[in-house]
Amino acid sequence: MPSLTATIVTLVIALAIAAFANWQMRRPFDRRFLPLVPWLGVQFVAATIVLIMAAHLMSLLTGKGWGHKY
Repeated sequence: MPSLTATIVTLVIALAIAAFANWQMRRPFDRRFLPLVPWLGVQFVAATIVLIMAAHLMSLLTGKGWGHKY
């Protein structure tokens, strides 16, 4: 299943990016230099991707799609 592999790889990469952004946000801040990367935004985007990939992984594993069935 290439879709399952791609989902898991994307999930792991997004988790790693979110963890790295969290670590960067917790570092001591030097007021002489402006931060070049908005780490809170990076963490938010990575967390959103993690949630979407987790939902996609659950739908792949259970065989049920996500959404309304009318």
